[in-house]
Amino acid sequence: MVQSLRSVWREEDGQDLIEYTLLITFIVFVAAGVLGIGTSAIKGIVSLSNSQIAEGNRIAGG
Repeated sequence: MVQSLRSVWREEDGQDLIEYTLLITFIVFVAAGVLGIGTSAIKGIVSLSNSQIAEGNRIAGG
């Protein structure tokens, strides 16, 4: 069992996928911001994300 946990810890296949997804998301946001397309939608998404993170931190803090 310890050996299987070590192999899972060393595998990084999922990490690459997440990194590429974050990179593509960043490029899309930058392109949309530069072109001025959907800036209100982006602001809404960022605002919602920030409020959810703040709420999660508040709950986790006690």
